Amino acid sequence: MKIDIQATLFNLIKEKIGSEDSLGRALADVLNVSQDAVYRRYRGETALTIFEIQKICTHFGISFDALLELKQNRVVFSYRSLEEYDFSLDAYLDGILLGIKEIKSFSNPSIVLTVKDTPLFQLLNFPHLVRFKLYFWAKSYLNIDQFKAEQFAHEKTAEKTFQTGKEILQIYNSIPSKEIYDFDLLRGFIRQIQYYFDAYLFKDPTYAIRLLDEMQMLLGHMKAQVTVGKKFMYGTQAPASGNEYQVYLNDTTISDSTYFFKSEEKSGLYVTHNMMNYLQTTDTTYVNESEKILDKLIANSSLISVTNEKERNSFFFQMERTITLYKQKLQADLTIL
Repeated sequence: MKIDIQATLFNLIKEKIGSEDSLGRALADVLNVSQDAVYRRYRGETALTIFEIQKICTHFGISFDALLELKQNRVVFSYRSLEEYDFSLDAYLDGILLGIKEIKSFSNPSIVLTVKDTPLFQLLNFPHLVRFKLYFWAKSYLNIDQFKAEQFAHEKTAEKTFQTGKEILQIYNSIPSKEIYDFDLLRGFIRQIQYYFDAYLFKDPTYAIRLLDEMQMLLGHMKAQVTVGKKFMYGTQAPASGNEYQVYLNDTTISDSTYFFKSEEKSGLYVTHNMMNYLQTTDTTYVNESEKILDKLIANSSLISVTNEKERNSFFFQMERTITLYKQKLQADLTIL
């Protein structure tokens, strides 16, 4: 079936601005025409010129090439180019804050997460772990020039960075979530700390122990939340109501980390790629199919929040044991350095 490119373009714009009511104002400014003229184009009474399409695509970050290719089995994703990426902790957290604020702005939002290795939102309870994870990504996976000659060193978290992370956590904690954990949760992260220790990439080798200590605190905090089925910040108490936290354990394999959100107005999906970057889409067909897959994944996983105490305790005990064994190895190696 031949696609009406003009109608498709307007649908993409509505997804970008989030409300059809503001379409006239948004495009009137971009095209320098009246709102009536915008809606004549929206209804198909007036054709967009090639120059108007160029202005729209440039302003809203829409790929014109992708627009021409849109057809069945094709989906448009947005992403942040690595060439434009600022590898500071502040910039990374600012991007996360922008996304979760948008989700929170919708009516009755909820989220479903699949977590292959690193529970990113939970990690924000411990900024040192977030900083190491981002540094590892930039230096060891993407070979960013500014990190090539550096060793990883302990730094105090700036107040702005701390407050941004805290705001993200507060919003995340206020949104009901279902989270599916892989059986190998955090084990890849632990191996990354071990790798940096073995490769002498810590300026102070004892800092590796500090990170593993914080990972144990993270694990204890996660278990406390899973036990009561409520999300809350580290160092605080579980709320009396709200902040629903349903956690499922999948004992096969989770292929990637997926972040699905749903609300009365719209649904969307963030899919991780290049380890910590992400693709984002609100394509209705793709998002609906992904929701069905997530529902099946939940049905084939074990609920460990509040109920199923035996499996919950076994899962966290095994993770705790893994961290302890790595710490013992590193402590033994430190005695001969």
